[in-house]
Amino acid sequence: MNIRLARIAVIAFILTVVLVPIYWLATTSLKSNREITQEGTLYPHAPTIDNYLRLFSEKNFGAYLTNSLVVTAASVSIALVLGTLGAYAIARFRLRFGLEHKIGLLLLTLRIVPPVVILIPVYLLMLRLGLLNKWLGLIITYTAFNITLCVWMMESFFREIPVDLEEAAMVDGDSRFGAFRRITLPLAAPGMAATAIFAVIVTFNEFMFALALTATPKAMTMPRGTATLIGRIDTDWASMAAAGMIGALPIVIFALLVQRHLVRGLTMGAVK
Repeated sequence: MNIRLARIAVIAFILTVVLVPIYWLATTSLKSNREITQEGTLYPHAPTIDNYLRLFSEKNFGAYLTNSLVVTAASVSIALVLGTLGAYAIARFRLRFGLEHKIGLLLLTLRIVPPVVILIPVYLLMLRLGLLNKWLGLIITYTAFNITLCVWMMESFFREIPVDLEEAAMVDGDSRFGAFRRITLPLAAPGMAATAIFAVIVTFNEFMFALALTATPKAMTMPRGTATLIGRIDTDWASMAAAGMIGALPIVIFALLVQRHLVRGLTMGAVK
């Protein structure tokens, strides 16, 4: 009985920690700034959707959200394609000096380097290429970061798929690429889904490079655009809460769409 109560208490605590911030964000988005800053109510006494309407009519949030969706979709798609091919090569082919066993660690090392370390070089590169305040500049930058994640995660999936399946297909007359496309790739689909959702979350929420490389609504992403709601004198807390609710929807929808593959992918060992 005591063990059961302890489990219930732990579950209740976890749910509280997870759900209370979401509840607070949702209720704050329905309050006025006066109710948020001066009254401090636990729930909106006069719920309003004006904060959401004002985001799109006055704050250019539609442009920010569109920029985020386009940049995230493009960079993750390119990184997933290139990263999958690279991971397959590492998992299936021998390299000199046994480098196929060391590339994964090298990519992981590059991934954990603080982004601020290369912020200035990336900015100067984009300035020289004339890609500041453009989608292409962000897409190139995010693709470079996502490729390391995609290669590192997808390599483990390809290593778990038996080589015998590909060899059997090639014995039957299929080419190496044909065996990869028809046999290996479908089996690695759960891994691709798990990799994609991690890359989408990281890219969609990225702020530092978006802050440095964009300056107008033409290319500002959702996190960068939301930061414009913080003024020198006043902060539009209600609009920021509404922006947080809207900004979370694409990630939630994407996670629901790939949920089945994501769960299977995680159990197959996508996360090392």
